Amino acid sequence: MMESTLLPAEPLPEAQREGVYQAIFTRRDTRGEFLPDPVPDAVLSRILTAAHHAPSVGFMQPWSFVLVRSPEVRRRVHDAFLKAHAEAALMFPEDKREIYRSLKLEGIMEAPINICITCDRERAGRVVIGRTHIRTMDLYSSVCAVQNLWLAARAEGLGIGWVSIFDNAVVQQALNIPAGIVPVAYLCVGKIRGYHPRPELESAGWRARLPLDQLIHFDQWGAQGGEDGLLEQLRDDEAALAEDRFTITR
Repeated sequence: MMESTLLPAEPLPEAQREGVYQAIFTRRDTRGEFLPDPVPDAVLSRILTAAHHAPSVGFMQPWSFVLVRSPEVRRRVHDAFLKAHAEAALMFPEDKREIYRSLKLEGIMEAPINICITCDRERAGRVVIGRTHIRTMDLYSSVCAVQNLWLAARAEGLGIGWVSIFDNAVVQQALNIPAGIVPVAYLCVGKIRGYHPRPELESAGWRARLPLDQLIHFDQWGAQGGEDGLLEQLRDDEAALAEDRFTITR
């Protein structure tokens, strides 16, 4: 086995750590704030490079990136969204339908570029380290690429909107994606007017953020007592976020 030189396992400098948390906490699913300005190639290259450096099962790197600029292609995807959006409205209880219909849930035509991130489930062959028993690990790997791209985009001051309300087969056909390659995420990408202080669905009263301390289990599912110090810290951090005073040195 080849010797490797390990990089120092030290925290990043304080300003860099703050930047990582800031990107995480202010990242938003952007829908109606896109500007028509093109994304410079240098910026697009950086966020795609960040996505390509996501972790992947068996170092499989199952992702590919379909960059969609053509208005005609985007119109086909948008038509698929409109059809699915109308169908989806009828799935919700009556008291939620009008709220649902009023929500802006995509920016397909407004964003200067759309990116479809895919998963090639056969890229590393049929037997892949780490996927022998959980077959969906390759799909999860492509989702890690999505998150890397999203956080890098936030660091660059871009907006990302993930569109998932359409028939995936229609999008696969519109983008000429071969059978066996799975479209994992269809993203609207571009410069935006600004970021909402809270997720739009939270602000609209669709759902509230769940308290983190109620989602923590210790050793066994349902064992949520004890560890009072950690639970108290979790509640304090959540309160700090809500009051816009979260820092790593608080």
